Amino acid sequence: MAIDPLKILFVASEVEGLIKTGGLADVARALPRYLAQQGHDVRIILPFYKTLKRRNEARLLASRWLPTPAGQEDIGYRLHQLELDGFPVYLIDCPRYFERAEPYAEHNQAYGDNGERFAFLAAATLHATEQLGFAPDIVHCNDWHTGLLPLLLKTRHGHNPFFAQTRSVISIHNAAFQGVFDRQQFWAVPEIQDYEQRINYDYGHINLLKCGVLYADKINAVSPNYASELLTHLGAHGMASVFQQRAADLRGILNGCDYQDWDPATDPHLPANYDAKALRGKRLCRAQLQQDAGLPTSDDPVYGMVCRLTEQKGVHLLIPALESFLRHKVQLVIVGSGDPTLAGQLQALAARFPTRLAFINTYDDRLAHLVEAGADIFLMPSLFEPCGLNQMYSLAYGTLPLVRAVGGLKDTVVDWDVAEQATGFCFTDPTANGLLDAMRRSLLYFLQEPERFARVQHTAMQTRFDWPDSVAQYVQMYRDALGR
Repeated sequence: MAIDPLKILFVASEVEGLIKTGGLADVARALPRYLAQQGHDVRIILPFYKTLKRRNEARLLASRWLPTPAGQEDIGYRLHQLELDGFPVYLIDCPRYFERAEPYAEHNQAYGDNGERFAFLAAATLHATEQLGFAPDIVHCNDWHTGLLPLLLKTRHGHNPFFAQTRSVISIHNAAFQGVFDRQQFWAVPEIQDYEQRINYDYGHINLLKCGVLYADKINAVSPNYASELLTHLGAHGMASVFQQRAADLRGILNGCDYQDWDPATDPHLPANYDAKALRGKRLCRAQLQQDAGLPTSDDPVYGMVCRLTEQKGVHLLIPALESFLRHKVQLVIVGSGDPTLAGQLQALAARFPTRLAFINTYDDRLAHLVEAGADIFLMPSLFEPCGLNQMYSLAYGTLPLVRAVGGLKDTVVDWDVAEQATGFCFTDPTANGLLDAMRRSLLYFLQEPERFARVQHTAMQTRFDWPDSVAQYVQMYRDALGR
């Protein structure tokens, strides 16, 4: 049990096991779970989406009206609850905002009222928390979706005795997405008027991430290197001056890896389990991956990639590099969805190289695990990567990550040339030629130094990024925010 346990309200737009579009969901489940295991009183709040898993298990707690400015119609919402990993998850139910086919967008097009939707989430979160009688020590916000919460704590609830001891922190999982919306969407949050000059974007627009960074008591970037990058004009996505202003309160805490879900020795998604002492099962996973991907059974090196199809993930660097790389005796399995233009280019390449490239235009959890286990080398040529989790999974599965040395990738992967500490391959030049050189380099070492490749695999599988280590740093940040 924790000494001096904290009451923590964790607010996120997605949580793995309930709804997921990216790595935020993994963190939003794992971090509260490990905080609770250490004895802290943790509660999660997220929207009651139409597509939420286990939706039928949620029980109704209350129906309430969220007060809005004079002359405006109050907004009704219902509060539901279900259990996840032994602690409560509260669900804000408002059909006008969350009864939709997807959380943020449809057909690659963001909902036009996302600013209004997540402003409502922020205001309703604090209103519902007070209705529940749960006065948190810390409100832990995540990304732009929750960026209004720190401002509301200091304005609307600044003299509310219920929140007198409450402090806020915000985690930056990806500062490229800042939540910039027309001022008119925030009609239910009149407090913005007095702070608009600080949090505006341009031409009457409001930047929600900027709001969170300026008004949270502490800010966390999800890796030490990403925290450093956010202080630079090159790495801050246009917000360098804002992060520099708050530099004294900025931390960089590396995400942990949830080895309960990502362990090749126990993974239920695999046809055979294995560990660092006995890799025979990995060969069976490779054969299954080749079969499922429609590639011929072969001893040629297998490269894997699981990602959203976006420029951030370096897919636009990979496509021209593949024109040359696929002429070697290799195989590549790519699993992912996103930008339809990138998807079309990958489909065209797969049609030209049907025995070398398999592109599966979807996200499938079982396939994601199978790629991690069945590939020899995992590609992450990201333009930027705040933390990254797939490289941690790859290390655990003995699949050497090939990464661009940015953000959390630089913090977690040691290049082949660093002798005994090596766990993968790194490159720095954000070009197709830079990636192609790194891929050819990894291919050469795979073919010519099999004994060392096996040793590096073993080192990789011994590398751990355990959540309890990260949780200790989070708790210290919480206590610093509280002045304890």
